[in-house]
Amino acid sequence: MAHQSELIEKDILAYLKAQEEKSMLRFITCGSVDDGKSTLIGRLLWDSKMIFEDQLAALEADSKKVGTQGGAIDYALLLDGLQAEREQGITIDVAYRFFSTDKRKFIVADTPGHEQYTRNMVTGASTAGVAVILIDARKGVLTQTRRHSYLVSLVGIRHVVLAINKMDLVDYSASRFHAIREEYEAFAASLGFADITAIPISALQGDNVLERSGRTSWHAGPTLMEYLESVEVADEALAKPFRMPVQWVNRPTLDFRGFCGTIASGSIRPGDEIVVPSSGKCSIVSRIVTMDGDLDEAVAGQAVTLTLADEIDISRGDLLATPQARPEHVDQFAARVVWMHEEPLLPGRGYLLKAGAATVPAQISELKYKVNVNTLQHEPGKTLTLNEVGVCNLALGKALAFDPYTENRATGSFILVDRMTNATVGAGMIDFALRRATNIHWQNLTVNRSSHALLKNQKASVLWFTGLSGAGKSTIANLVERKLLSLGKHTFLLDGDNVRHGLNKDLGFTDADRVENIRRVAEVARLFADAGLIVLVSFISPFRSERQMARELIPAGEFFEIFVNTPLEVCEQRDPKGLYVKARAGQLKNFTGIDSLYEPPEHAEIVVDASQASAEELAMRIVDRILGVGEKGTAQSEWMWVDGI
Repeated sequence: MAHQSELIEKDILAYLKAQEEKSMLRFITCGSVDDGKSTLIGRLLWDSKMIFEDQLAALEADSKKVGTQGGAIDYALLLDGLQAEREQGITIDVAYRFFSTDKRKFIVADTPGHEQYTRNMVTGASTAGVAVILIDARKGVLTQTRRHSYLVSLVGIRHVVLAINKMDLVDYSASRFHAIREEYEAFAASLGFADITAIPISALQGDNVLERSGRTSWHAGPTLMEYLESVEVADEALAKPFRMPVQWVNRPTLDFRGFCGTIASGSIRPGDEIVVPSSGKCSIVSRIVTMDGDLDEAVAGQAVTLTLADEIDISRGDLLATPQARPEHVDQFAARVVWMHEEPLLPGRGYLLKAGAATVPAQISELKYKVNVNTLQHEPGKTLTLNEVGVCNLALGKALAFDPYTENRATGSFILVDRMTNATVGAGMIDFALRRATNIHWQNLTVNRSSHALLKNQKASVLWFTGLSGAGKSTIANLVERKLLSLGKHTFLLDGDNVRHGLNKDLGFTDADRVENIRRVAEVARLFADAGLIVLVSFISPFRSERQMARELIPAGEFFEIFVNTPLEVCEQRDPKGLYVKARAGQLKNFTGIDSLYEPPEHAEIVVDASQASAEELAMRIVDRILGVGEKGTAQSEWMWVDGI
C-alpha cells in the first residue's frame, strides 16, 4: 500500500493485535445524483493512504481516460467500478470499501442516488450505523435527499452526518451552509434521528474531510473524519435479549445433537435457560461448541453450536430465545415493505417470506397505505411498484417468531421472494403483531374431509379449468359436471362470471383484483372439497402463481389443472360476448390475451384444444381420465393427459 504503519516493520504481531482491537464502524453515503458521494469516499481512501500501488497507477490512467477533472485525479473512479457507471458518471450498484485509521476501522457503502436504484440504497443501509447524507451546496435539499433520509430512518439508522458538499462552488458561504442545515433539520424533525451533525465540505478539494479547512473558519464543529472516528454507535445487539436463529441441526454421531447458528443479539452461557417460541419448550444450555473449543460465553455476532440438557424438537428456522424476554410468535403482523421488483406487489398473491433461517408462505392481506417518501404523507393504493414503500398487513402460512424492527433489526426484518422465479421482490420491517391472530385457532372437527367423501362414495377433488376467454372452459366444465352427475357423483361448479355476481362483485379486472378473485375462489373450492365434493372451477385464472396457490390448498393427488388450450385466433372468432371486439377497439381495458397477460400452464394434468374436437367429446374424455378409466375401460396409471398436442 502507499502507506503502512511503522508497526508492520517493527512488530507485526503488535500491529495485527492493534488492528484486531480497533472498533468497526459501518456507514453509508447517500444523497441525490452527482452530489459527490463517490468522490467523497475516494477522497477518504486517498487521504487515509488505503490505496495499493497498482490501484494508484490504474486510477491515474483512468482519470486521464474517463475522468471528469480534466486529467487530474478523479477520486470517484475508486468507487464507480461498473462500466455503465463510468460512462454515465453515476453510481448504479452499491460499492463497499474498507479503510482504517489509527483509531478505527470502517466499512463504507457508496449507494446510488438515482430514484430507480432506491432498492440498492436500502440494501446498503440495512447494516449501517451511520448515514452520511450529501447535499450539493448549490442545489440545497432536493426530493432525493428527502427520499434517502426517510429510507435511512426506515432501516433504523439514528446517527446522521449532513455533509454539505461543493462548498468551493459557493465561495464557502456560511449563510448558504446554515440555510441548508436549518431547512434539512426542519424536514427531518419527525424522522427520529438521535443526532444530526452538519459539516461543510469540499470532497474534491479535501476541505473538512480529514483536516480542518481554513476557508471555513466559521465552522466550529468536527471534520468528517473526526466525527466518524469519535461517534458512539452503541453495539445495541449486545444489550438486547438473547436471540439465535437455528441454521442447522448438527448430528455427527448418535451422542451429539447441536444447534448451529450466529447469535443475533444478547449473550449466552452454559447453564442459561432458553425457550423455543414455536413450541414453548424450555431447556438449559449444556455447552457452547466452536472449532476452537468450548466457550464460557458467546455474544452477538459469534457463530456457535449450542447443546441442550433436554431432547426437545428444534429445526432449522426456529429461533432460540431467553424465556425472560420472549419474542412474538404469530402468523399475522403489520410491517413496512419496500418493493424492489419491476413486477408490482399484488395483495393476495402468495410469496415466500424469509426471516433469518426461516422460510414460510406469506400473503399481503392488506395494503393499508403507501408512504410518499418525498413528502412523508400517507396515500391510498392497491399495489406497490418498484421502489415504493407501503404499510401492510401480512398473513403467514405458519407462525413466525420475531421482534419488532425498532427493538431488534436482526429478528425484525425479512425479505419477500417470488414463488415462481425465486427473485427477491421486497424487503420488510415488522412493526407489530396483529393481536386478534393470537385468538384464532384451528378447531378440531369430528366429521372430517374423509368422512364426507366416504359418505358420497367418491374421492374429493378439484378440477381447475383455465384458458382464455372464449376457449370453451365453461361449456366443457358444464358438460363434465352433467356427466359426473349422471354417474352418481356429487359435484359443484364454480363459474367465473357467476361468482362475480355475488362473492366477488366488489372486484374489478386489475392484476391486483384478479389475484384476489382467484384467492377467494380457491378458498371456497377447498371448503367444498372438504365437504367431499368434486369441485369444478372454471376461471381464466391468468397467473401461474395463483393457480399454484390454489393447488397447494388441496391435498396432493386431488387437484387437476385442465388447460383448455384453444388458440387466441379461434377464441376471437367465437367471441360469444363481443369482448374481444371491444378490447381490440380499446373500449375494454385489462382484457386477458389482449392487453393483460395470460401465463399458460407448464405442467397441467390435462390439456385439451377445443378447436380440434367438440365440447361433448372433450368432456367425455376428461370424465374418463378423471375417473381413472381409459378408452378401453382400463385404469390409468398417470394423470397427465394431453389431447391433440
